[in-house]
Amino acid sequence: MAEKVDQMNPDEKIVEIAIERLRVFENHPFRVEMDSQMKDLQDSIKKYGIITPVIVRPRKEGYYEIISGHRRIFAAEKLGYRKVPTIIRYMTDDQAVIAMVDSNLQRERIQPSEKAFAYKMKYDVLKRKSGRRKAGQVDHNSGKKGLEIISEETGDSPKQVQRYIKMADLIPELLEKVDDGSMGFTPAVQIAYLKKREQKDILDAMELTLCTPSLSQAMRMKKLSADGKLTTQRVEDILSEIKQKETDRVVFKNDQLHKYFPKNYSTEQMKREIIELLKLYVLNY
Repeated sequence: MAEKVDQMNPDEKIVEIAIERLRVFENHPFRVEMDSQMKDLQDSIKKYGIITPVIVRPRKEGYYEIISGHRRIFAAEKLGYRKVPTIIRYMTDDQAVIAMVDSNLQRERIQPSEKAFAYKMKYDVLKRKSGRRKAGQVDHNSGKKGLEIISEETGDSPKQVQRYIKMADLIPELLEKVDDGSMGFTPAVQIAYLKKREQKDILDAMELTLCTPSLSQAMRMKKLSADGKLTTQRVEDILSEIKQKETDRVVFKNDQLHKYFPKNYSTEQMKREIIELLKLYVLNY
């Protein structure tokens, strides 16, 4: 599914703007990479051109910030385009964040880390807006209202939205393991409550033991952290426990797999390719 784009206002016009004058949205949480969907988009642009204009907002520094269309611009630039059809829309910072998040949440495939940061960005805006409506007073229900708004618009329950937002507190290396499927979502949420140093200890222990924490293990580590008793040794001891069916698991290290894939492939891309190859193997066996 392509990015969602708002309807044009009657007084808006489509203009051609040089790609060099466009800038990625600050803290843009969504990845733009050369995957199968990007290749399909490039094929479409080759055949039909850029049908849907990108949306940008002007910045006082003299450039335009991309609100919607990061993938289209990436694909077009790779194809040699120097200009793209654009709608210039004037927005406040908060309006821009909401428009950017909403336009990208319509994608078919969204990584958990992308959703985590996107939800957090929108939640922070909704919380600020609620606070302003209260004329500076603290609104104790603003957080709940923000979660409910995001829930209604995305289909995730308010509790699940809250979990995603919390997961944004994970260090990048652990977030990557959630994205590539090597660590479960619910254990990751529990680990997100830990200090960054403790999270790094967990990451090191995962590499040492070749194990990922189960939900019960993550909850135990969270409790130990709250009590000030989560040491490096305790983390290693917990992850060294033999989990049910652990001996049946097949584990590959990234450096073992990179010999057979392009160097720029992410762990998730390699995983998808391996699964597709296995499917073809089974069908032709």
